[in-house]
Amino acid sequence: MKAKKLPLLLLFVFVSALTYAQTATVKGIILDEQNEPLSGVTIQYDSEGALSNLDGTYVLEIPANQAVVIRFSYVGLQDAELTLTLQANEDYEFNPTLKVDVAQIGTVVIDAKKRKRVEGITSISPEAIRKIPGANAGVENVLTSLPGVSSNNELSTQYAVRGGNYDENLVYINEIEVYRPFLIRSGQQEGLSFVNSDLTSSVDFSAGGFQAKYGDKMSSVLDITYRRPTSFDATVDLSLLGGSLSVGGKSKNGRLSGIVGLRYRDNSLFVDAKQTETNFRPRFADGQTYLTYKVSNKFELGFLGNISINDYEYEPLTRQTNFGTLADPVALIVFYEGQEEDRYETYFGALKGTYVASENYTAKFIASIYQTTEQEYFDILAQYRLGEVNTNIGDENLGEVEFSEGIGAQLTHARNDLDALIINAQHRGNISIDDNSIEYGVRYTREDIRDRVQEYEIIDSAGFSIRPPISDFANTQPYDPFDAPIVPFTEIRAQNDVQVNRISGFVQWSKLTNWGNSEVWLNAGVRAHNWNVSGDGITSTTQTVISPRAQISIKPDWDMDMLFRLSGGVYHQPPFYRELRDSTGTVRPGVKAQQSVHIVFGNDYSFDLWDRPFTLNSEVYYKDLTDVNPYTLENVRIRYRARNNAEAYAAGVDLRLSGEFVAGTESWVSFGYMRTEENIDNRGYIFRPTDQRLKFGVLFQDYVPVIPNLKGYLNLVYNTGLPGGSPSYADPYDFQTRLPDYKRADLGISYVVVDEENRRKSGWLKPFKELTIGAEIFNIFDVRNSITNTFVRDVYTKTQYAIPNFLTPRVFNVRITSKF
Repeated sequence: MKAKKLPLLLLFVFVSALTYAQTATVKGIILDEQNEPLSGVTIQYDSEGALSNLDGTYVLEIPANQAVVIRFSYVGLQDAELTLTLQANEDYEFNPTLKVDVAQIGTVVIDAKKRKRVEGITSISPEAIRKIPGANAGVENVLTSLPGVSSNNELSTQYAVRGGNYDENLVYINEIEVYRPFLIRSGQQEGLSFVNSDLTSSVDFSAGGFQAKYGDKMSSVLDITYRRPTSFDATVDLSLLGGSLSVGGKSKNGRLSGIVGLRYRDNSLFVDAKQTETNFRPRFADGQTYLTYKVSNKFELGFLGNISINDYEYEPLTRQTNFGTLADPVALIVFYEGQEEDRYETYFGALKGTYVASENYTAKFIASIYQTTEQEYFDILAQYRLGEVNTNIGDENLGEVEFSEGIGAQLTHARNDLDALIINAQHRGNISIDDNSIEYGVRYTREDIRDRVQEYEIIDSAGFSIRPPISDFANTQPYDPFDAPIVPFTEIRAQNDVQVNRISGFVQWSKLTNWGNSEVWLNAGVRAHNWNVSGDGITSTTQTVISPRAQISIKPDWDMDMLFRLSGGVYHQPPFYRELRDSTGTVRPGVKAQQSVHIVFGNDYSFDLWDRPFTLNSEVYYKDLTDVNPYTLENVRIRYRARNNAEAYAAGVDLRLSGEFVAGTESWVSFGYMRTEENIDNRGYIFRPTDQRLKFGVLFQDYVPVIPNLKGYLNLVYNTGLPGGSPSYADPYDFQTRLPDYKRADLGISYVVVDEENRRKSGWLKPFKELTIGAEIFNIFDVRNSITNTFVRDVYTKTQYAIPNFLTPRVFNVRITSKF
């Protein structure tokens, strides 16, 4: 009898399992009326339900093949309902916007809109990033309008944060760390940023005191999330600087989604307007894609890919730069021969698997590979005259050089090649226990770098080749014959084959709780990093550092919406290849990790002004740096001494007032004061290369009330001058001068022909979801900003003049943007 019932029992279990497996998935992101994500929203059907995550996302499994009513509810907001019937294993994306419930508006809670404030993170609207004008428009262009963030080169996407340099900033896309080229020495070589603003859905930025889950850099974190299309969409952007195309969509069952972006840029418009007359073809192109595939209701795969090709062909012809004073004007006239040919090719691919084991545990597995091949070849002969300028008004030779004080030539040569391969594999996890959240991660990285450096500079002044000022060299002519070899003024020859293996990990805990009537958020964590440097002719060296970090935020139960935040910890930066290589091209494996101790105190005050929302963010910070690796900064090229022979500090205050200065738009005004100095070999404190004392920025959006489709965007930045650097072989302690202040204003004016609210039902405009035409004026006031100095020797007085290298003047651009 039992044997006869066994097959029936197995059949029953099998059918029951199949019936139980007949489920579908509803997922999405829940937003409020300001398009900010909401966490803790209750999503419920029958007696089952779930809560939205900290980033507003949710995933809910429902029975298939039957009508299901889902309710979304949140304190202080109106409920939303969704009724639908899905097939087995079908995915449906629903992104509701919950509106304010007037009857409950007095309730005070900490929601997801304030979560990022709690963590000290600044969020930037992707739509604002796409619209704000700039010579190199994108995420980095908008970042430079924030307090504490500076960049004195509008053609570069590099930025310095609170006294750090360009190598001290972390950049993540969908939790995957990305890199930038190694050999870039000027902004006009740089081309496109890795981040494609057409693909972004959220942009978060932290200027210091960030959590242990972020990597081992000392200054900042930029955390980008690429969007997942919910239906077919396409965007085309065309201008005199190039164009971009992005296309996205998803499969019918919702399991596969993807977006592809293509970009092309030509910087000739800017370089043709500069003082140096050139034959110049700077062409930059890249392609990116982000794909996701839901294997099951618990497991999802994502792929991020990028291919970038930058060609830089530069043939300078002539240059004239006038400088000095009204009473003593001086001019530099240069005639060039030769050219520069650079090429940078980067390939990047990353695979990310996300497994939702339960409501309380999520595991992620990420593997990535990055390869860059870079070539920097140039032979340029510059013959110059330095002389007095004719200032006689009415003279036919007004402005021309009448008397030459210096005649000389400079020959620069380079044959630099670099091939780098970086492989990463990591595992991350998130565990929720009651009100506690525990995150952890472990990562392995291998860096394989082959580098050839071969460059020299020969300086000839009035027919005499100038030797490097080496202390043990003596020239006793005419008493003794000169029989020493003729050598370049500067010369670097090196060939390196370096491998770096790294193992790092972190664990952190966070909790939202109450102290009396006040809401309190706590976070504590620790990072560890072990690395080994080896290679041809290099002594294998292994080092380890540990970095504890913590944050606490308190929201008092006050009538005023105030939030107080204190964060800090130890931030190590283990050396990357560039930091291991000194100014002679020699790799020094014993370079230690630079250490920075952060203390950041912040306050956020939200209030209404003119019946519109505003927020005042303020932070005071101090950073104590030890084992500092000194460097020189030339344009955007950083050259390290590869010695931990300095200590430094950075201290300052950042203020930012953001809100609806014009109803329906977000603008902000920012102010920052910062001081950073270093002490090299205990010789006393001097300015660091990034010591930019005062920062003032405005990002303003407006429209014409009687013509609301006519919009204006203003991006204004004022920075006090950076230190001007020093000539080759010079002691930086003897050159503590500064460049002029950096002042720039970019204006964009656009007219919206079509948008979502007034789409055309017929005619040639019918396919467009949005069509915008506009014009941009870069550097409205035509301010002559300078990025570096060229040092030229006067034959007669032996004086070296610091001649400014000016950036771009006023430039006009036309732009058309469309969405389908």
